[in-house]
Amino acid sequence: MIPMMFAISILCFIVVKLEPGSYVSQYLENPRVSPQTVLQLKKNLGLDKPAIVQYFMWLKGVLHGDFGYSFAYQVPVSTLIWNRMGWTIVVSLFSMLFTWSIAIPLGMYSALHQYSVGDYIATIVGYMGLSIPDFFFAIVLMYFMLNVGSTSVGGLFSQQFIGAPWSWAKFVDMLNHIWLPTVVIGTAGIAGIMRVMRNNMLEVINSPMIVSLRARGLSEKTIMRKHAFKNAINPMITIAGMSLPYLFSGTIIVSIILNIPTMGPFFYNALLNHDEYLVMAFLLLLGLLLQLGNLIADIFLAAVDPRIRYS
Repeated sequence: MIPMMFAISILCFIVVKLEPGSYVSQYLENPRVSPQTVLQLKKNLGLDKPAIVQYFMWLKGVLHGDFGYSFAYQVPVSTLIWNRMGWTIVVSLFSMLFTWSIAIPLGMYSALHQYSVGDYIATIVGYMGLSIPDFFFAIVLMYFMLNVGSTSVGGLFSQQFIGAPWSWAKFVDMLNHIWLPTVVIGTAGIAGIMRVMRNNMLEVINSPMIVSLRARGLSEKTIMRKHAFKNAINPMITIAGMSLPYLFSGTIIVSIILNIPTMGPFFYNALLNHDEYLVMAFLLLLGLLLQLGNLIADIFLAAVDPRIRYS
């Protein structure tokens, strides 16, 4: 993981530096700001140094937990990231739980009732979720909620609970709000996971192992629960690990529409403002999440699959 993260850091830096302009470009168009002031600002921000020097200065800071300084917000990048990280994780975990709790049973049902009416209905419903853009789905749900009498649509809290200390009432209010981004973000992933689970289950139940278990007289319920499902779910663990970065980066438009304080809108604003250290930190974080997701998936696979553990 260490050499891979080093390569990712180089790519992140190159991609950000290839973006036209910089943070100080906005001041060049302002007639009230003199060129001397712009040059002094570039010097203060370290943008006057060669790119290779800037990279190693940034890398040295990253190794010490310092991801740089946000030009737009005038605070360290690490402070901004950690402030938004908590809600990003909460929304992502809720969305992932919603997606998998629906997709896995649907995939199993489709496999066990192949080419039935229920199989076709599950497939159609899944692909409807995949084909509808998440931002459009968010707008439709917001419109529906307003029509049924909801007075607080968007955000994670009602007005009276914003900034208030945590209490049971505030927690319930959060649950009443978080279901909307959970459904919008989670619906898009149902079709893909459902189809993978269906294919895995079909492959397992048609394998010689299952035929042998049936020949030994085991009940169909026992075969499906103790043998087929456990073998079909193994590849899904790898998919779950690789989906971590998407849960963080795939919520940008939805979070903007629903006014959710996740890292997605933060990253979008950083791109608009040429806040390069904030952008690089976000890209580096996505790379780290992918690495950690693969590592966690490998550990879980070794825990649940004796074949991997013994080899």
